[in-house]
Amino acid sequence: MTTLWLVRHGPTHQKSMTGWRDVPADLSDRAALARLAGHLPIGPVISSDLIRAVTTADAIQGDRLRLPHDPALREIDFGAWDGLHHTQVSARDPVLSRQFWEQPGDLRAPDGESWNDLTHRVTAAIDALIAVHAPQHLIVVAHMGVIMSQFTRAGGSAYQAMGHSIDPLSVSRMDRGIDGWTLGAVNHRP
Repeated sequence: MTTLWLVRHGPTHQKSMTGWRDVPADLSDRAALARLAGHLPIGPVISSDLIRAVTTADAIQGDRLRLPHDPALREIDFGAWDGLHHTQVSARDPVLSRQFWEQPGDLRAPDGESWNDLTHRVTAAIDALIAVHAPQHLIVVAHMGVIMSQFTRAGGSAYQAMGHSIDPLSVSRMDRGIDGWTLGAVNHRP
């Protein structure tokens, strides 16, 4: 059995869409970081290569093995929407922006990627990590979209997966057993 511990990076305080744009995390809440680190089991820690995930992973690493950052664990690429407020996105692309969230699948943000692109990229990266390291526990520090993309492994649609709240410094758990993946606690704040 393998357990995925999907950790969202620290808060960025961004009010706009933030995908591949590299913005720092606010890691000033040392008590929250300590609680999160104490809640997680011993196992390898890996993060996206974006600074908000890297620094969060470094802050909770402790005595755990730290694997190299992986660009395949980046947030969805919002392309031309990255850095825009949702009202600006709606004004720029009124039909596409609504469909993008209501019908996640193959629709892409202009110059960006689709939900399916994200899911395939992240799933391949996590499966490769599990195959190489065969860990009982794997701690993945990443982004809201990355985390939600994995929920469909346990059943349900992309639209249902996107309905979850994933707060900064929260952890969501998934277990892979003989019968496949099951979704445990989602958005847990230790």
